[in-house]
Amino acid sequence: MFVVRNYVTMCGTVACALGIGYLMQNGTAAQPNGAQEGVSVASVTDQASVLAGLEGLVLTSSSPSEPASNGPVSTSRTLRPAPVAPQKQANCTINARAMAVAGANARLSIKAPCHSDERINIHHSGLTISEKTDKNGTLNLTIPALSEYAIFLISFEDQTGTVATTHISDVALYDRVALQWQGETGLQIHALEFGASYGEQGHVWSNTSAQGTGDVVRLGRSSWGNAQNVEVYSFPTGQSNRSGAIALSVEAEVTEANCGRDLSVQSLELRADQRLRSHELSVTLPDCSQAGEFLVLNNLLQDLTIAAK
Repeated sequence: MFVVRNYVTMCGTVACALGIGYLMQNGTAAQPNGAQEGVSVASVTDQASVLAGLEGLVLTSSSPSEPASNGPVSTSRTLRPAPVAPQKQANCTINARAMAVAGANARLSIKAPCHSDERINIHHSGLTISEKTDKNGTLNLTIPALSEYAIFLISFEDQTGTVATTHISDVALYDRVALQWQGETGLQIHALEFGASYGEQGHVWSNTSAQGTGDVVRLGRSSWGNAQNVEVYSFPTGQSNRSGAIALSVEAEVTEANCGRDLSVQSLELRADQRLRSHELSVTLPDCSQAGEFLVLNNLLQDLTIAAK
């Protein structure tokens, strides 16, 4: 039995460009020359409670003004409980470290001993990524950077968190396009490099078998209904020996989970001028009778023009 893969082509209407918000690093002050590259750590510590000492307990018998006859004299005495050993408090310090790695990426390492198997949100230059710590409260993640002086804000659902920063010295060598959304949508970035067709070398998307000069990284937890998910396409423009165009499109597979839904999608584009641009799009997916088809959004992402170096 053969399944025909149909495509419904739509031209997405791009809304006005938005400001990225307080997490955007445009215009961030440069770090001093000679600063240690790769590591900056901040932490938040839960305050431990202190056990109060118990007060002495006084027990008193008959009044001392009435002497007892033919018996022992009543006296007052003070009883103090045995000292209570202080309880050892858990170390709930949240630590995060960001380090620049190859490909204009940041390697983020998070340790949160009191947040095992918990949801964690990571914010960077307008991106938000939902992830989960392991049973030890740790998470290691590689994120394509969208700014030279990259800031990562880490937050848990109980409002605790921390910040990590690093210097990404080679970010100017890359053109980078990010797409983010919430929940299970089936969205995918597709890049056709230098005239490539679907399925050929140069057709780049999140499938691990795709081959090309650029690459697509997928981050987040798409199976969570309210999770923040991201795909990022990167091309090493500053190292390319070819000239030509890269056609970019966004596809959404119509499934039983998303059919008929209104999708809110945001793109962030980092081009050669190193200005981060944001666009938003709302689109309604076809009804459930068209499950299995693909919606193709051609105008959401602007094509790249590459000049040989």
